Amino acid sequence: MHHKPDHKSTLIKLKENEREVRRNLIIDASVSLFARKPFNQVGMRDIAAEAGISPASIYRYFADRDELFVEALYREAKVIGKNLEKLLEENKNASMEKLACDFVEYLLDHDTFFQMMSHFMIDGGINETSLARFNEIERYLLNIFDESFAKIGVKENVRLVSHAFFASLNGILITFRNYPGRDKKEIRKHMLRLASITAGVFEKGAAGL
Repeated sequence: MHHKPDHKSTLIKLKENEREVRRNLIIDASVSLFARKPFNQVGMRDIAAEAGISPASIYRYFADRDELFVEALYREAKVIGKNLEKLLEENKNASMEKLACDFVEYLLDHDTFFQMMSHFMIDGGINETSLARFNEIERYLLNIFDESFAKIGVKENVRLVSHAFFASLNGILITFRNYPGRDKKEIRKHMLRLASITAGVFEKGAAGL
């Protein structure tokens, strides 16, 4: 017995898919702009123009710039998180050094994401809803570090250790991303060496926790 297709259900699904495609188009446009301009110089009208839609239309998808900004961050964070999770799944004994270097390399290769994340950490000034979403992003990444520290024997204050590790790796990028007198290749090599040293210090310190 053949069932007639539910046209209403199909139409709803198509509209949802279209909405998701449009949301991603707007996020792509915002990331592209954030790569070229400081966050505070990018407005919703600029993003709408970059996405090829009317300024009024953009508000059908995002309430304000903060929401759009955080959703762009969330999407990018999911990518790095999936990469780190894949590393841990494929190599059950992945070292903290490998995790640290992969994290730093990702941020080096995705500088816009790093700048966006740093803006939130340093400048703040976003509404409570967007701040809650940003905290969700941080927790997602920190959970991956928690799992890694638990595997090497950290039993107490795991989240605090992850906070320290996360902050240390971000600090390497903030401190040396514009290292004077070095070209990009030398800067990358220096940062990865620092990430390796940082991981070693945390692994040794974990034995006493």
